[in-house]
Amino acid sequence: MSTNPPSSFSCDAGSLKELLGNTSLTCPCCNGALTADKLARLLDDVQRLAQAKAQNGANGAARRDGAAGIIIDPHAHMISRTTDDYEAMAKAGIVAVIEPAFWLGQPRTNIGSFVDYFSHISGFERFRAGQFGIRHYCCIALNPKEANDEALAEAVLDMLPHFAVKEGVVAIGELGYDEQTPQEDKCLRLQIELAKDVELPIMIHTPHRDKHRGTLRTMDVLAEHGFDPARCVIDHNTEETVREVLDRGYFAGFSIYPQTKMGNERLTEIVRQYGPERIITDSACDWGVSDPLAVPKTAALMAERGIAAEAIRQVTYDNALAVYGLSGSMKEADWLDPAPIDQRTLFQGNSVLRGGQAPRIEAPRRSMGDLRIS
Repeated sequence: MSTNPPSSFSCDAGSLKELLGNTSLTCPCCNGALTADKLARLLDDVQRLAQAKAQNGANGAARRDGAAGIIIDPHAHMISRTTDDYEAMAKAGIVAVIEPAFWLGQPRTNIGSFVDYFSHISGFERFRAGQFGIRHYCCIALNPKEANDEALAEAVLDMLPHFAVKEGVVAIGELGYDEQTPQEDKCLRLQIELAKDVELPIMIHTPHRDKHRGTLRTMDVLAEHGFDPARCVIDHNTEETVREVLDRGYFAGFSIYPQTKMGNERLTEIVRQYGPERIITDSACDWGVSDPLAVPKTAALMAERGIAAEAIRQVTYDNALAVYGLSGSMKEADWLDPAPIDQRTLFQGNSVLRGGQAPRIEAPRRSMGDLRIS
């Protein structure tokens, strides 16, 4: 007789009654009698769990082999996106997103608006993403575009340490320059010191105008403050900045916007030229014309253009995890072994569902060891 365990099993209530005979089983949930019908349902849950675990293992093996299918988008302003975006991102293989603090499109006029914004991206948005199977993290900072309101900037800087230590905060960012004013420089330097104090990585926003000079100036300031380049992402790079960013030891982020900044074809050639080490791909999707699926689309194009699977994995997953994982708040187990989704869950009384929609409910994890036979 074979001693190999079966790979799967099926059983109906009638067969179970014959198998049980006079044996008494105790329900692991309520300690009551476990009937054949109840046991059939329990065994069905266990089988679904085994299948899900096997699929997770296959996904992990595929990732280790460099295959596409598990992706981090490390720069996504999800407060601006819809639930449809979360669903599409999850289907495309995105397992985690990082939401850096940024400008909302018009200036905030009081400290309360910053408090509410930071509370949202570190609270409700984290919950909302989880309802669709995506782990959400954030970065906290006063962005350079709003640093020039001196009185308001001072109030925000005083408040930042409170949010910098919250669960799920993986970096101080976006920091950097916009118009490269003295006030922006002051705020940049103070926040670099905050990152050192709270032992978090830094995400840098390079300016849209005069990008090359602004990028070099930012790296010079980081060096003046003794900040370790291996703990810092310089984002929004282009061909004119990538060489110097990599040569100085920083992670080089590339935001894939439609028809601007950096396209996926251009990034494919950059990876071909420079290799995948310390290069990070993100969408920077926000309230403007942008694409929350930019990272998986770029991964697909790279594969099509002959970039090695291992290199694709590095620029769409490994490198982001390596630097933001230094925070201690972002770990692979967060998405490889997540809590089951239950859309009945509320956040301060709020649900992602509307109008009697059926919630998505995943079976809780159970093992055969939970069964007690007496």
